[in-house]
This record gives sequence, structure tokens and C-alpha cells, in this order.
Amino acid sequence: MNTRKTRFRRVRLSLYDLVGREFIEAACGARAGLTGEDKKHLKALAAEKIDFYPAEQYRRLVEWLPRVGEVCCRPVPLSVPGATSLEFQAHSKPAIAPLTCLGFYRISEDGRLFLISKSEHYHVALGHHFPGFQLVERARRLGISNATHNVTRGQITRTLEQELVRVAAGGEPHRGPELLPEAGSRQGALLDRVLNLETGSLAMEAAIKMILARFYRSLPESPRPKYHGRIPVLVVLGDHKGNLQANYHGTTMVAQMMRGMWPEMLAGLEKMDLLRVRGVRPNDERELESVLAAGNHGQYKVAGFFHEFIMMNYGASRLTDSYIRRAYALCRKYDIPTVADEIQTCVWSPEIFMFREYGVRPSIVVVGKGFPGGEYPASRILFNRTLDTLPLFGALVTNGQEELASLSYLVTLRWAEANAEVTRAIGDYYEARLRELAERHPGPIASIEGRRHLAGIYFHDLGTGKRFARILNDGGLDISVQTYKEGCPPCALTKLPLTAGYEVVDMVITRFEAALRQIDPSAPLTSPRNGRTGRPAVSPRPVPKPAKANRS
Repeated sequence: MNTRKTRFRRVRLSLYDLVGREFIEAACGARAGLTGEDKKHLKALAAEKIDFYPAEQYRRLVEWLPRVGEVCCRPVPLSVPGATSLEFQAHSKPAIAPLTCLGFYRISEDGRLFLISKSEHYHVALGHHFPGFQLVERARRLGISNATHNVTRGQITRTLEQELVRVAAGGEPHRGPELLPEAGSRQGALLDRVLNLETGSLAMEAAIKMILARFYRSLPESPRPKYHGRIPVLVVLGDHKGNLQANYHGTTMVAQMMRGMWPEMLAGLEKMDLLRVRGVRPNDERELESVLAAGNHGQYKVAGFFHEFIMMNYGASRLTDSYIRRAYALCRKYDIPTVADEIQTCVWSPEIFMFREYGVRPSIVVVGKGFPGGEYPASRILFNRTLDTLPLFGALVTNGQEELASLSYLVTLRWAEANAEVTRAIGDYYEARLRELAERHPGPIASIEGRRHLAGIYFHDLGTGKRFARILNDGGLDISVQTYKEGCPPCALTKLPLTAGYEVVDMVITRFEAALRQIDPSAPLTSPRNGRTGRPAVSPRPVPKPAKANRS
């Protein structure tokens, strides 16, 4: 048991610090002119430093840990049924819908206190109502609007773009608004271009368009593409049988076809030699070599290799370092763009981007979800200039989501960079304790997948996994077992917010242990390895037998 108390690194910044004095004072002056407000008062608001995560707030949140699962307030009667689709109606759980939220807690409509153990489906990396986001409200108070257009990107958005380029290149944090010059443009391998979109699906759609623009013209007057006349082959990660269903890259049509949806339409496209999709088993280097070689033969050309580093929609399966290095080497050999989908992993890595932990440089990186901290639907796509081929309407956002969304990114980025080593330490601690838990309970638990905060607990059978999740859900821990598509392994998924410290990890592990004791009462009280925690980051193969599709 860890006896240390969490010490998050303090971050105190103002709008001046985050965006730059000259711009913010100009905004204050413009606001004062429009409204008649006192300019000095507005400047004082802009100059006030905000404590991003006060120690007192964390202490108070920790005090509530014993109450997780308790009814804390009067339940709300279900008086408004809504009018959703049949599919969503069948899966809806209004009793646990949010009534109020703070930090790593949600009090649901049934009055219970929940620990958001999956970060509310991977959106709130910093928990609910992170105090640093008060700067977003300060910006709104100055009249800065989020309703802009791609071509009227303001200084906040432009600042964020440069910051993302800096972080992707491994640059050190800067103290002021002078961030990174456009030196990256002189090296085509760098990720030196950014497009601002809304959802992960839209960002992945833009990535797919960039890939296909090497084969097909986006406009009649567009230049002849490099691989004009060749048939593009999209290579994606499949399940452990090689089927397409394991990957998830969004809800647009082509992205859905990449994971096995719309099979008749995909078959029609393949029959007409317009497009092919091929799945490869995770971490199978030999199969990957074979598929890439076959896909670059004759009239066919592998158009792109799409992957996550941790497949949170497939049991948190983690790609090995050797597999990623081999994949990227092969892609360089065959001139295949690599598309790293970091919608779910960005920010949770101490390096901000998971690709930096692997020591590779993708052609395209897609980020979102945790970066804007649940404040806005805001995704970003980073890419190198060799793929900068889309016309204006190729990836356009017409309804805003720019300035304040970008500011929320900057808040998250500043705090995450300052607390990178804290993230690493707590994440490693969580992973180690999960692996100890698996050693004590080999009966129900098959293995642990994922990395640090992004964890998957594999069970030998689906029934055990569902029982485990039900016990924890009843006790106020929001975890789930994947059962929604064919081939899902019997795995319980967790993703703790980065603002949850050692105390939260200990509480979660204690609850996991209690649930497993109900399931496996004969398990030893201590780890067979006497507390040793040095297990590999990736679980051994083979994985448990996949579950059949289930509607629960």
C-alpha cells in the first residue's frame, strides 16, 4: 500500500500568461468600447492568476472517497422520458445520468455518488469543472467568442496550433506567447500543420480524405494525384482473428466501413475496384508484412496504416514497441502514410502524445476527447506538409468551436506538461497494483492490458466480467465490460482522470479486491510474488476467448 500523499505540481496562470498580454489587453479595450465597462476592471480580471487545481480542493475530494456508492441527495423522479431512437432507448441508463459533478465525482439522478472511473467515456481528463477552466469563463467575460470560422482563426487558436506543433516535436514549454517558429516547415517529416475540427470522427474523416487524395482528385481542377489509377488499400487493426470489428476510428461512413459496418457497400466498392480495406491482427508482425507486401502489388497500393496505440474499444489491447517500430519501418519502405488515432490516448501519456513514448513520428495524428476537458467538442489533426493537399472545403468547420475550445486545450496542456512526472508515477502505480491484483486472483482474471491510467482487466469468461462490473457499478464505480460487438474480449475497462492521485488508486484497488473476493473467495491475501510488481506492460498471449455479441 502506498502511504505517500499526492502532490500535484501547482499551476497558477492568467489569461496574460496563457495567450499574451498584447492580445488580451486589445480584447479588454474592444470590450470596454462596446459595453462601456471599465477597462481597468477588465484588465484586472485578465491579469488575475487562477490556481488550476488547488490542494484544498483535492483534499476535500479525497475526504468524500468513503462515500462513493452512497445516496447523497434526494433522487430525481423520472418524469421526462425523452424521445430518442429505439437503439439509444434500449441502452439508456437515466438513473446514472449526471445531476451534479465535481472533480472525479458525479452525483447521478438516483442520488448516488459515483467515481468516474472511465473519465466519463474518456472526455474529462482533468475531471469535472477543473478550476483551470475558469480562464475560459474569464475569456468569455471579455467577450471572446467561440463562434468563429476556420478562416477567421483568432490568436488563441493560432497559439494553440503552434503549441501542438511544439509538443509533437518534443519542444520544451515556453513561458509566454512566443512559442515555436515555423521552422518545422523546412522538414517535411515534422508534424507542422494543424486543422481544427469538432469531433474525433470529423478529424478522422479529414485524415482519410488526405490519404485518399493521393489517389483521387477532391476537385475536378485538382492536380493529378501521385497514385492516380492505383486502387487504395486501407490497412487497419482488426481483432485477434484479423476481422475488422476491433478497430474504431469514428462514425463517418468510410470509418465505419473500416470496422466492418456497411458490409454490402464495402463489398460493392471493392468489386468496382474503388477501395479496399484489410485488417491485421494486433502485434502480429509477420501478418502485417504479408498484408503490406500484398497491398503494394500490381494495381493495388496501400494508402495508409491506421492504428491506435491502445485499443480502448477492443479491451485496451496495447501495441508492442517492436510491432510499432516494425510497422513504421515497413510504411517508410512502401511510402505508406501512418495515421495515429490518439483521440482516446492523448494527454493521458506523460509525453502528452503516446507516439512520443513509442519513439515514432506518424504522418498524421488525430487528437480530441480529453484535450478540451469536456468543455467543448473539439478535435485537432496534426500532419506533415507533404499531406497538405485538401481544398478549403475538404475539412471545414462552419459552426465555430475555435477560440474558447482552443483555450481549453491550452489550459489542459499547461497543467499536463507541468504534472507529467506525477502522471507517470501515479499511472505506473495504478498499473502495478492491477498486476498484483491479477496475481492474487488468477481464477477470474486472465491478464491486465493497457498502460498506466488506461487499463483493461481481462477475465476468463464474460459472465465473470459482467458480475465484476455489476458489483462495482452498484458500489458507485463507473466501469463497464465490453459486450457491444462481435469479438469483444471479456474485459472491464477503466480510465482514471489525471487529477486522481494515489488515494483514489488505493480506494479503487480496494473496491476491486472486495468485488473479486465475492467472486473468488479462496484467493490468497497477498501476491504470490510477495509484492513484486515488475510484470511486462503488455499481457501475454493468447488472450481469452472473445465473447459473443451481447446487447447488455
